Amino acid sequence: MFRDDFVWGVASSSYQIEGSDPEDGMGKNVWDTFMEKGKMKDKGDAKVSCDHIHHYKEDYRLMNNLGIKAYRFSLSWARIIPNGVGEVNQKGIQLYRDMILEMKKNGITPYITLYHWELPQALEDCGGWLNEEIIEWFAEYARVVVENFGDLCDYFITINEPQCFVGIGYMQGAHAPGKTLPMKDIFQIAHNVLRAHGRAVINMRKYAGKKIYVGYAPTCGVAYPISDRPEDVEAARKVYFGFYQPDENWTWNVSWFSDPVFLGHYPEEGMKKYAEYLPKITQEDMDLIYQPLDFMGQNIYNGYYIQAGKDGNPEYANRPIGFPITASKWPITPECLYYGCKFIYERYHLPIFITENGLSCADNVALDGQVHDTNRIEFLDLYISQLQRAVDEGVDVRGYFLWTFCDNFEWEKGYTERFGIVWVDFQTQERIAKDSAYWYQKMMETNGANLSINHHPRTLLFFEPKLIKRVWGGNRLKKEWGFEGELEDHIGECWVVSSNEQVDCVVNRGFYKGKKLSELWNEEPDLFDHMEGDEFPLLVKLIDAKEDLSLQVHPDDAYAGLNENGSGKRECWYVLDCPEDATLAIGNKAQSLEEFSRLVSEGAWDQLINEVPIKKGDFIQIEPGTLHAIKAGFMLLEIQQNSDITYRIYDYDRVCEDTPRELNIEKGLQVMKVPNLITEEDIFHPVNTKNVIQRLIMTDHYQIWSLEVAAPLVLQNEWPFLIVSVVEGDGLVDGTQVSRGNHFIIPNGYKTCKIQGSMKLVITAPVI
Repeated sequence: MFRDDFVWGVASSSYQIEGSDPEDGMGKNVWDTFMEKGKMKDKGDAKVSCDHIHHYKEDYRLMNNLGIKAYRFSLSWARIIPNGVGEVNQKGIQLYRDMILEMKKNGITPYITLYHWELPQALEDCGGWLNEEIIEWFAEYARVVVENFGDLCDYFITINEPQCFVGIGYMQGAHAPGKTLPMKDIFQIAHNVLRAHGRAVINMRKYAGKKIYVGYAPTCGVAYPISDRPEDVEAARKVYFGFYQPDENWTWNVSWFSDPVFLGHYPEEGMKKYAEYLPKITQEDMDLIYQPLDFMGQNIYNGYYIQAGKDGNPEYANRPIGFPITASKWPITPECLYYGCKFIYERYHLPIFITENGLSCADNVALDGQVHDTNRIEFLDLYISQLQRAVDEGVDVRGYFLWTFCDNFEWEKGYTERFGIVWVDFQTQERIAKDSAYWYQKMMETNGANLSINHHPRTLLFFEPKLIKRVWGGNRLKKEWGFEGELEDHIGECWVVSSNEQVDCVVNRGFYKGKKLSELWNEEPDLFDHMEGDEFPLLVKLIDAKEDLSLQVHPDDAYAGLNENGSGKRECWYVLDCPEDATLAIGNKAQSLEEFSRLVSEGAWDQLINEVPIKKGDFIQIEPGTLHAIKAGFMLLEIQQNSDITYRIYDYDRVCEDTPRELNIEKGLQVMKVPNLITEEDIFHPVNTKNVIQRLIMTDHYQIWSLEVAAPLVLQNEWPFLIVSVVEGDGLVDGTQVSRGNHFIIPNGYKTCKIQGSMKLVITAPVI
């Protein structure tokens, strides 16, 4: 989990939430002009937005009620100094002071951002960020800010996301001020922005009147490796700080906007690549930019795959088809928070605040009057879990600010995107805390104890089946049941839920994908209610007998523990298919061990073997000490103790790899039950009752039910876990489509499971 003094908060920007008032004395900024030109996606404007300037007391009370202790917000330069320079608007100063006092009254620590893209229009008319005078304009604004709010605030951030307003605002023209300037001008603007930052830091420290903490908040998509191979990680690091972007998108660069601020120089690679566009850069400039900072902000939303090519050079890797995205079509890439923080900290060695992270969802108010934004909760859980992963590995992350508190004006997209954990009705200004707000409250209260990284989710566990070659096997498991594998013939078994030396099944979907069952048993014991034992206790397999299997017997736990250093083996068969008028060899006709031994030595199998009539759908329990054999033409579902200790009594003189198969008659006689005459009354015949769970088998190690699903039902799980085998038909299990041949575990704590369709299930639980 996170450290006790970790800062949890929310973030916003002034223009996106505040709104306006004809009497507030605020000046015009570049976004006002941009909107007047009809550049918004929904033709809206920000004149009201969340009307925060009239609702801030209500909003801060709501923050308080939701447990929010820190708030990163920006000031409007034009609200404080309407023309950008000159006369200060005292109404603006008083409004912000009142806001900050109200925050503190509600136990909220303010984090002030000076510039979040809202350049006063009067300064843009004078050349804006292209005019080198803006370095002093911004420094004077910084002085006014700390002189008026330094007594109330300790934390200040100079500039937010220069990559965005420089690249999107001045090069691409999609943001205010909507210009498409030549490359040389863009590099001059970027240089001016960084010099303005440095000059502002100097003024803030000079005029604050006390010790303050100052940072800077750039952004960028994160290059992260497609795998954890060292070569892929190094390739991603190289791209993240390198210059692989096309020229028309060059501002989406980490090192150009961070190296000067945190290392005191521009990156050499960029200086060479863009030499023809660069302004004059002096050592005096670099000394100005390279001011001591207390922390670095990072706005991180998503990333992109990088891999090492065959020649060792980095390559962009495509995301799989159907890769998850947000409502704003941004990819969902939780690993970006881990690798972004890891790479940044390794390079710059300053404490990090995640100053923005979040997503837009297609939220709506449900019929119950609430907003159920499950997607946002899952997004935040995955991302913040990756942030904890970085912290756990020693990355110095001090805080996290969720973007954003209230749904608001999303720049050129207007009101078509909702990023907030609080719903805003833009017609009535009603606020509704979304489900994610309550989840975030709990996460903050516990410092992340409720994150999946600390408390892994309960999910259905589906496994990759494994085909096993047997001398007596057929190929129906592949041809009729559709199991895939390299084997073509003699496919006697398919192990579907197993954790032992022969087969350790691997989860093939969901949160635990790639994990072996043995790993889950050892690393995630809560999934199995912390059952005792060194290994998963049960084993489930499908058996296709093209020929008769050997006559065999299994020991009980006591004998196996004493003589085999293992456990005994009891098993249950469910008959999936068999010939008409079929029989199975179960039990024996001998009256004593002496008679049993004599009949074996004489090969008098007809006098020894006990045949029991069997039909499709029967359940047969095989207890330790019971002579038994599966016969040709049978297909079975076998549920057993996780043991493979078997003593063969007779094997039809079969040869495997030019060697007769080993017999174990002496050991078999030591564990054999005699007399042991099994009759048809010992066979379990399920009653054909639909949607009713029938318990058929109860042993010291497992119990087994049969369920024929014909209508929707809810399966209750009160056991350490349940193994479910779909033996006929198909349907849905909690939204996942299943069909014949699917097997899965319902883990401990997964209390209810919604099932519908037309199918037969065999359900197994361990006995504790």
